[in-house]
Parts: sequence; structure tokens; C-alpha cells
Amino acid sequence: MSQPTEIIRKSFGLKEEVKPQLTASYHSPLIESIKANGFRLQSGRLNFRLAQEFGFCYGVDRAIDYAYETKAKFPNRRIFLTNEIIHNQRVNAKLLELGIQFLYGPYACGVTMDQITKDDVVIVPAFGAMVVEMSELQKKGCVIVDTTCGSVMSVWKRVDSYAPNGFTSVIHGKYDHEETRATSSRALQYDGGHYLVVRDKEQARMVCEFIEGRGNSEQLLKEFGPAASPGFDPDRDLQRIGCANQTTMLSSESLEIANMLQESMCRRYGSEEAAARFRHFDTICSATQDRQDAILKLAAEGVDLMIVVGGYNSSNTGHLVEISLKHCPAYHVKDAECIVSSHLIRHKKVFSTDILETSPWLPEGSVTIGITAGASTPNRVIEEVIERIRQIALETSQDCQS
Repeated sequence: MSQPTEIIRKSFGLKEEVKPQLTASYHSPLIESIKANGFRLQSGRLNFRLAQEFGFCYGVDRAIDYAYETKAKFPNRRIFLTNEIIHNQRVNAKLLELGIQFLYGPYACGVTMDQITKDDVVIVPAFGAMVVEMSELQKKGCVIVDTTCGSVMSVWKRVDSYAPNGFTSVIHGKYDHEETRATSSRALQYDGGHYLVVRDKEQARMVCEFIEGRGNSEQLLKEFGPAASPGFDPDRDLQRIGCANQTTMLSSESLEIANMLQESMCRRYGSEEAAARFRHFDTICSATQDRQDAILKLAAEGVDLMIVVGGYNSSNTGHLVEISLKHCPAYHVKDAECIVSSHLIRHKKVFSTDILETSPWLPEGSVTIGITAGASTPNRVIEEVIERIRQIALETSQDCQS
């Protein structure tokens, strides 16, 4: 059997070699120009306002850099990603063009984990991978390039500290999201380790009611289903809890859920004993927080509508839309093709998989358009969306004059 392999979590030193490819695929002179002009662009009747924090975060940049460097380092070997490197169709398509294959997810190539050999190279995406997957890969002796985001690994450390001390990890997130699956798997490394993934405040209230003695075990298990760890027993496993979160969730909601749970533990056990039964550490991703704060600032300054650019399966992008909708009309578009005309826009409905068509969407006369993008959206895609809006506005103006 092959010896367990080392996990590579640093650059191969080939950043300059792959820089031209990255620049050609993802960078945008227009976006740099807008940033240099105070994050503003005046174009005829359109006034674009770019959020001061948007698009690729450090963790995403790093993951993509490492993937390109891996291809440069091992040009003649089979290279696989365990799943999407980030939630952006353009980025994943570019990696496919490089010859990098995918083991799981929407781009799966048909090769299974059992068919990986010591001669292969496997890249772990920014979301991370489950403990069992990492263990399997190490046993195979293949090269493992781990691009897991540092913010995600910080959450893992908290979960790693909970289970050995008899605490169940209550994770605010989406149970089927790659990151949350990886995070929750950390609890199962230990005998008696358990987790419960809480989607939102409504589910958190159900947990709080149970903690305070007003809930029913059967109903709770029915509600959470696969979002609870195997063998989860609410009566046993909610006596000691530690909070964690998917890093791309709405930060204010994560904090509110933690406070709700803490207050319920206090009501059940009293403040002194609850202090020994409840743990919480702030594991909100700074990039997620910065982008959410930037949206609030932009909305407060006044925009007529917000365009949020990002993959339709991107959690952090969806939360940017959620925040925006509290202040103005907001449209989640994945790329420029969603801007059909000055009258019609195709966009994703928040908290849903539904794709909507809204008409009209662009007001007449002078209009201020806020622009932001999820952490997995390249600047090039944001540029294309802005250029498309400028184009359809110009065409409308010419039609009116003719």
C-alpha cells in the first residue's frame, strides 16, 4: 500500500508563470478604472456605483492561483478537483479547458475516488473536503493540493474543540453545501461526536423550544432529517452545544442564532451552569462581512436599484441580494446574458431556485445603479454586465431619437 502523502497547502512558486492566464481570464481594466474614480462611472443617463468591497476574496484568489499553478507544475499528469473549486460557472469552465477534471458535482467526469492512483494529482477546493475524503486520498499516496480557505479552517478548529469535550456542534448553514458538509464531518472524527445544521432563525427557534422543554424529539428529528448527524438524540445531544457557521451565511443572522441558543440554555439551566454548557466563537469570515457591510453603505448613499453578480448556487451572493432587497429593487444575475434588454432582465429569485423575468426593470431618465458581486465572481464578468447595461441603454436612447 502507498505511504500516506503530504498535503500541499502553499504555492508552487509559479505565480508569475500563470499570471498572464489569470489576467486574460479574470481581470478587468474597466473595473480598475471605476475603482480609481471613487467607485463611480457616469455613462449617459446611467450612474454606476460600485460597492467598495466586492468580487474575488483572498481565499478565492488563492484557490484559483493554486489550481493554475498545479497545472503548470504537473502538465503531464491527471489532475482532478474533488468538486467545484468555487461557485462560479465561468471559473470552473476555464479549469475544464485547462484539462482539470472533476470527481463530484455538476462537472463530474465519471472517474471515481476508487480509480485515483498515486500518479494522480487531486485539488481540494476552497470549500474544503470531508474528513473521510481526505483520509481516502492520503492513503492512495497521490499528490494533494489543498486550497481550503483559511476562514473555513478556522471554523473547523472550533468544531474540533467541541466534540472531544462532549459538545454538539450546532452549525448555521445549508446542510448540503460543500463547506458545511466538510465542517460537520469534523464532529464525526470523535466517539460520541454530533452535529446539527440549522438553516435559519425559524429552525433555531425549534431548537430553542426543545432546549427549554417545549419541544418534541420526534418532530425535531423529522424537521432536520439529514441535517442531523447519524444517531442524533435531541435529549442527549442538546445538553451541551457549541456554535459554528458556514462562512458565507448572513453574518448578522449567525450571531443572532448564537444569541438565541445561549439565551435558551440560560433559561433552561441558569446563567452559571449554562456557561459550562454553551460555547461560541465568532467565526464570521471577514471577507463575507466586508461585502455585506459595503452593500449597506452603498444602499444608505442612495441607489435606484442593485445588480448583484454571481453564480446562482453561490450562498454569499444570495445573501448580498437579501440585504439589497431591504433597501431597493435588486436583481441577482449570473452574467451579461441575463440583461436581455432595457425592458427585460432574467434573474434568480432570492431563497429559491426559480429564475424570474422582470419587465420593466430599468427606470427611464437618470438612474443610479448599484453594482456588487459575490466572492466567487471574476471582475471580467462584472465588467461584461456593466457594459451590457450601457449598451442596451444606448440602444434605447438611439431608438427614441430615430
